[in-house]
Amino acid sequence: MRTGLIGYGLAGSVFHAPLIAATEGLTLDTVVTANPERQDQARAEYPDVRIAATPDELFDRADDLDLIVIASPNKTHVPLATTALRVGLPVVIDKPIAGTAAEARDLAALADKRGLLLSVFQNRRWDNDFLTVRKLIDEGALGDVWRFESRYERWRPRPKGGWRESGDAAEIGGLLYDLGSHVVDQALVLFGPATQVYAESDIRRPGAETDDDTFIALTHASGVRSHLYLSATAAQLGPRFRVLGSRAGYVKYGLDPQEQALRDGQRPGRNWGREAESAWGRLGSGESPLTGGGSPVPTLPGDYPAYYAALTRALNDDGPNPVTALEAAAALDVLEAARRSARDAVAVTL
Repeated sequence: MRTGLIGYGLAGSVFHAPLIAATEGLTLDTVVTANPERQDQARAEYPDVRIAATPDELFDRADDLDLIVIASPNKTHVPLATTALRVGLPVVIDKPIAGTAAEARDLAALADKRGLLLSVFQNRRWDNDFLTVRKLIDEGALGDVWRFESRYERWRPRPKGGWRESGDAAEIGGLLYDLGSHVVDQALVLFGPATQVYAESDIRRPGAETDDDTFIALTHASGVRSHLYLSATAAQLGPRFRVLGSRAGYVKYGLDPQEQALRDGQRPGRNWGREAESAWGRLGSGESPLTGGGSPVPTLPGDYPAYYAALTRALNDDGPNPVTALEAAAALDVLEAARRSARDAVAVTL
């Protein structure tokens, strides 16, 4: 299936292009970027790829394509996806699908009306640590889960700039919609719908324009409480996951290695997504994992390629959509509630 990729920044060049190229049944046909340096980069990495300077150039030859992947800035997701669906092409959109849940549901309705697949790239569902947590929960190793802690913390004391850190609301920037799209999606996948949302959101760094230190607390209909931390100002990093249950707890430090591997130019293949034993999390009760408490749990291999493999099956009517627009809309319901909660200093009931 001939795939057009719109955007060749971080999302397009590091995540989507390598994964598309590595997926049986997909071909990276065209990359859309107006940046001459990025055009040269795409040609160097994929010699057979065609280059378009604008999305309109791509849509003008829609009959030559089978799939559109949108990895451009957040504010462009809805208009580009709308155009792609109207010209008859299935669409993958990088998270967040839209700025509001209503827009996400409108896109889902349009895709249904046109009989086209619309999917959202939530790659963190295939992180090694998340897959391991899901396995432990499914096996009952934790008992009844009571509290789920999830952190994406970084130490970036000076803003990097760019649209992701812009204070313009139209850019849909800030940590809440960037990393928050991941942690909220993961919590909903594990524990089901949220019924109440409380959030604290701050701008800490000099010169920063949008949230760079945010906390979200969810109460799930299942009774689980999720505590989700997002920060660019964490001078000491906490555990990536801390999951506490009636039988045991699981604590895992460090990040899934797949993003760094892709940044370093590695590509999916044998031993992809595996990490060293020294990075494994620990399962136990009554002691700190940092003082030897609990037992090491082998981390499952991370598997970002599984998203596009599942997408290809779905396009061939051989499996479900790996991440639906309605699932993404449910996460946006939570993010919008979190923004209201932080602004008004209240808990928001969904």
